[in-house]
Amino acid sequence: MNLKLNANKLKAIDVHVHLEPQASGTEAGEAAKKYFGDSGAARDAKSLADYYRSRNMACVVFTVDERLSGVPRVSNDEVVQFAADNPDVAIAFASIDPTRGPEAIKEARRLVSSGMVHGLKLHPPLQQFFPNDPIAYPLYEVFAEAKLPVLFHTGHSGIGTGMPGGGGIRLKYGNPMHIDDVAVDFPSLPIIMAHPSFPWQDEAISVCLHKPTVYIDLSGWSPKYFSPTLVQYANTLLKNKVLFGSDYPLLTPDRWIADFEKIAIRDEVRPLILRENAIRLFGLNGGES
Repeated sequence: MNLKLNANKLKAIDVHVHLEPQASGTEAGEAAKKYFGDSGAARDAKSLADYYRSRNMACVVFTVDERLSGVPRVSNDEVVQFAADNPDVAIAFASIDPTRGPEAIKEARRLVSSGMVHGLKLHPPLQQFFPNDPIAYPLYEVFAEAKLPVLFHTGHSGIGTGMPGGGGIRLKYGNPMHIDDVAVDFPSLPIIMAHPSFPWQDEAISVCLHKPTVYIDLSGWSPKYFSPTLVQYANTLLKNKVLFGSDYPLLTPDRWIADFEKIAIRDEVRPLILRENAIRLFGLNGGES
């Protein structure tokens, strides 16, 4: 990756940040606020950049290409522009709904060829597909060819929780075991399973343990709610494959890290989760050899 981040100066790398407009006023946005609580985080681009810069952090930033929730979204090009304007703190990922067919592949190739996109964010429950559905494979091929990671939402969806019918969101699409097929069929593709994968945490740990290219990000949950099994594996067999993610603006790094400091993660593992594993995954300067 041709990134301008100086990892030597960073205290942490947040691999899960949403660039999005204010979602209040939409049913899904209000339900998410009720589920996550009001983080108080600003949603405009300048405030986001200022937040991470002031904390000496970098972030992977993206939108979600979906039409199910009714929540307004920014475009991939806006995400790219944000990263171009803030190269010291931002890494841009695209988000492309694989059910869009040839149009999705065309957009993926355009964004990847620009050199400004460094991965792909997918949200199967919102985009309504199983990760191992062949409809998504042409999209994976674009990113596998470029050796860029694909980040999948896994587990429960905070979006839609409490709404009638869960806002139409089907949780089955978030089962991480479907990602195992993707790891088999694209053995060189870096994969990040986003979030503690409730109620399939053991499945996610198994896939991550078994497939060398698969990682877990810890976003979307306060660390105080992590299962003992997740903490156990993060401390041991998966200590080089677990990544810090917040889910900003729904959950801020300030809150996440404050709670992270209170759980039983070994001192020598904390820097791996907060920055070193991401440095290695993204090929940034400043990582341990």
